[in-house]
Amino acid sequence: MAKKKTAKNSSQRPAKRSTKAAKTKPARRPSKKAAEKTPRARAKKAPALPRPTITGEEKLFLLFKDDYHARQIFDFLRVETVRELEQFAPADIVKRLSRPIVESVERIRHRLAEKNRYLSGDEGFLVGTMKSPQWQINGGQGCQLEEGSPAVVGQTVRGRP
Repeated sequence: MAKKKTAKNSSQRPAKRSTKAAKTKPARRPSKKAAEKTPRARAKKAPALPRPTITGEEKLFLLFKDDYHARQIFDFLRVETVRELEQFAPADIVKRLSRPIVESVERIRHRLAEKNRYLSGDEGFLVGTMKSPQWQINGGQGCQLEEGSPAVVGQTVRGRP
């Protein structure tokens, strides 16, 4: 059978004290000059964009000949070249395209309110229209859409500004 080895304990060895260790100075902090020499994090530049592969005068109907909906948007915006299209922000295009739809829905709401009808979940609009002075003038027979009436102020009705 093998003998067990005993763990050597640091207390068994006498610690040597050197005189040099007592004379050394504590660790120094790095000087300001050393800190300045370290490379600073540079501000990141915007990534360089690649060169355009088409000119600004390129006709949009040629670029998007397979995309009918895109061509419809170009017709609506009255743009023909890439340079003209680049003048619009994406959010601006969406806003311009959705405006006629919003106006059409408002006309639908008013026309239904004339007949005491409403869209799903739009009962509040009918109630608000009934309380308008124009409704009371007509004796509750429906709201006649006229320019300047409170229900129509600021909205386009039947092509009128």
